[in-house]
Amino acid sequence: MHCLGLKYFNKNQVESILEKAVYFKSTKNYTKSLQDAIVINMFFENSTRTKTSFEIAALKLGARVVNFDYTKSSLQKGENWIDTITNLNAMHPDFFVTRHAYSGFAYYISQFTQANVINAGDGTNEHPSQALLDLMTMYEHKKDIENLKVCIIGDIINSRVARSHMYLAKMFNWDLSFYGPSTFLPQNIDIKIEKDLNQAISNKDFVILLRIQLERKSGVNIPSLGEYNKFFGIKEPIGAYIMHPGPVNRDVELDSTVYIDRNVLITKQVENGVFVRMAIFDFCISN
Repeated sequence: MHCLGLKYFNKNQVESILEKAVYFKSTKNYTKSLQDAIVINMFFENSTRTKTSFEIAALKLGARVVNFDYTKSSLQKGENWIDTITNLNAMHPDFFVTRHAYSGFAYYISQFTQANVINAGDGTNEHPSQALLDLMTMYEHKKDIENLKVCIIGDIINSRVARSHMYLAKMFNWDLSFYGPSTFLPQNIDIKIEKDLNQAISNKDFVILLRIQLERKSGVNIPSLGEYNKFFGIKEPIGAYIMHPGPVNRDVELDSTVYIDRNVLITKQVENGVFVRMAIFDFCISN
């Protein structure tokens, strides 16, 4: 089974992955469900947390990991994508874990392979494993993940994380809202837009901060980093738990003095990423 996005998952499937991730973390009883499986990591965008945690997750479950380096592949000689995937598929891998700047890339790959495809982020479309590890972190701190009040602040229009969270919000009946510069906000969506920072952070269970994705900005008016911090940055501890998918631009979306506050769950998110990605591997191979 593929994990292309939360768009394709139902609530029971999400809860099953969450339950298995919690089990892996609490018991350290790592089943070797991927024993001798071959996982190909195909990352075409820079990554620290996601790529490394997928590799660690696969190794913990008994898999062997191949890191595909596109800069040294035949793509640089003019080979097209279909031929690249067809040739890799002929080697009978069990998984492709993919990240690419183009939305829909994981789905595209899935059309040319019998292997399980896991989307590790495709353009501005989705980042399902990040949203699921966020969900696990929320569960650890609130237990009840129904009816949460969540605000996402930042570069939402370019955020695949925000889009995956929109699917979770529908599944679990969250009161989800957005806040950020007007050029960072999507238009014509059925999501509440907060009027100011105070409103955005007040009476929330979780506030999720997003960085400015300069690599996806072209011809768009954006604030300077200093302006962003002044009007949209978190500069002191707040009542809500603070989360961030990383990488964090310190003293832009979150001041360094706040980063160490006990309500900031960023390191906990990274820790949970390994267990959630183990659970995703296990779910895909079992279905």
